[in-house]
Amino acid sequence: MVLCDDLWHPAEVIEKGLAARNDARFCFDIVKAAKDIITPERIAKYRLIICCKSNSVIAANNAPWFEPGVTEVCPKEFEDYIRAGGGFLAVHSGLAYNRERCSEYVDLVGSQFISHPPRCTVNLKVTKPEHPVAEGITDFVIRDEHYGMEMTCEDADIFLMSTSEKGGVQPTGYTREMGKGRLCALTPGHTLDVWENPQFQKLFTNAMEWCLQER
Repeated sequence: MVLCDDLWHPAEVIEKGLAARNDARFCFDIVKAAKDIITPERIAKYRLIICCKSNSVIAANNAPWFEPGVTEVCPKEFEDYIRAGGGFLAVHSGLAYNRERCSEYVDLVGSQFISHPPRCTVNLKVTKPEHPVAEGITDFVIRDEHYGMEMTCEDADIFLMSTSEKGGVQPTGYTREMGKGRLCALTPGHTLDVWENPQFQKLFTNAMEWCLQER
């Protein structure tokens, strides 16, 4: 299940990015209006949830996605899903949360978004090549939004860092094991060019397989 579409991150980028993959092994179920579609029972049918969505209902509605008493799947339900053995992969806007906007989601993913400079050249460096998600990945360069992140958990296994002239040095890829399940976070992915980048595609595939406990 792929959750996407918000004010600054239209679903079309994710949809075209996934369509550009040559690997036909995975089938992606795109969900945009998550607030009115997903329930605990529905997400339990999936082995992996990919979140490319910040806290807004859809691109045309910037009201909060997570609304206690209304939204049936909030960060707590995602955590229950992971701890029961599910996989959760947060990509780019799926990490654009801070304490003010949704502290519960920050606790779930283990980091909070601070800011980003204008779109720029970003250098990605593998800092832990032995990590399963980093397998076969070499350092590469993209043009993207360079997310400034603050780690809020102590158990993150960081394998990828990034640098840019105005964004400094930032954590860019990390994993967490939670109960019987796994969570992975990747901050790149604002533009279609990034999603079509062969190195990013390999990184994304590795991340999915790790979350699915296949590597």
